[in-house]
Amino acid sequence: MFDIAVFGSLFLTLFVIMDPPGITPIFLALTAGRPVKVQRRMALQAVAVAFGVIAVFGLLGQQILDYLHVSVPALMIAGGLLLLLIALDLLTGKTDEPTQTKDVNVALVPLGMPLLAGPGAIVSVILAVQDAEGAGGQLSVWSAIVAMHLVLWVVMRYSLLIIRVIKDGGVVLVTRLAGMMLSAIAVQQIINGVTQVIQTS
Repeated sequence: MFDIAVFGSLFLTLFVIMDPPGITPIFLALTAGRPVKVQRRMALQAVAVAFGVIAVFGLLGQQILDYLHVSVPALMIAGGLLLLLIALDLLTGKTDEPTQTKDVNVALVPLGMPLLAGPGAIVSVILAVQDAEGAGGQLSVWSAIVAMHLVLWVVMRYSLLIIRVIKDGGVVLVTRLAGMMLSAIAVQQIINGVTQVIQTS
């Protein structure tokens, strides 16, 4: 049977970790200047990438980490460092990439991973799948994962209306604010990873 408690618990956990409202300014900053159709496609690509990564780790996460001899704290630190590099680019205005690859790169990294499918979300899903009992439990877990990604797609897709209102000057401001937020998230993620390493050593 479908377990509404399991569904609600994982959905709320992923909502807090993935933070759709918080991802909006970062998405707007990274997609600014693209045609609307491209921005919408990037929103879908980012969510699809995040769902793919989450699904793979949900099914094979612990085996992958064990095979590669990678600990969860190491995953957190690596994700934090990657986010910090992106944040520095946003803060300094160095967000341009080669024309042939910029749309794909932004949708995959950092939007798809590690912003949406970050270490926190990955670990939460791995634990939820492991703890789910029977077919009903698994159905509840995967329903929560799908529902969360639908919410992310809706939020990012319709946040594009904001760009039409704030114009170019507002986009620059949003970009700098996004850089500050992203750098704080990155530093916190690195601190959490280092703390876990120290505690387990």
